[in-house]
Amino acid sequence: MDDEPTVRALTVLTTTDTEHKARGLARGAVQGRVAACAQISGPVTSVYRWAGGIETAQEWQVLLKTTPARYAALEAWLTAAHDYDTPEIIATPVVRGSAAYLDWVEQEVTEREQGAEAREPGEGDSEAPEAGKSGAGEPGAGEPGNPEAPGAVE
Repeated sequence: MDDEPTVRALTVLTTTDTEHKARGLARGAVQGRVAACAQISGPVTSVYRWAGGIETAQEWQVLLKTTPARYAALEAWLTAAHDYDTPEIIATPVVRGSAAYLDWVEQEVTEREQGAEAREPGEGDSEAPEAGKSGAGEPGAGEPGNPEAPGAVE
């Protein structure tokens, strides 16, 4: 069928416990070309079950745009850069969208050959999330810092 949508982009949602960390995750993913752009919303109230109890915490959401081809790289970057043991990383397919916008997303996450902008995620991120800080409000929060994680700041 000609009207069958093709998934050219994904929105990927993650959360963190401070606005500073949200900005670091957003900036690092865009700088690393694993996301074309990101929007930060918050604070939001998260309610979840953890360690046998119901928890409530304040968090910031980061909504990133990428392509299916770059999703694995974005997930790996977020997992390494995030200070939660079990960060929320969920992707939703974009089944319809402006052709010009979807073209732009694809262009922005395409790895550059010899481009000065292409670099490893986390390299030189001035607003990277702080490693080793408690991720209050997320299951598994509080993992000791990993200075080798992309975007980690001591």
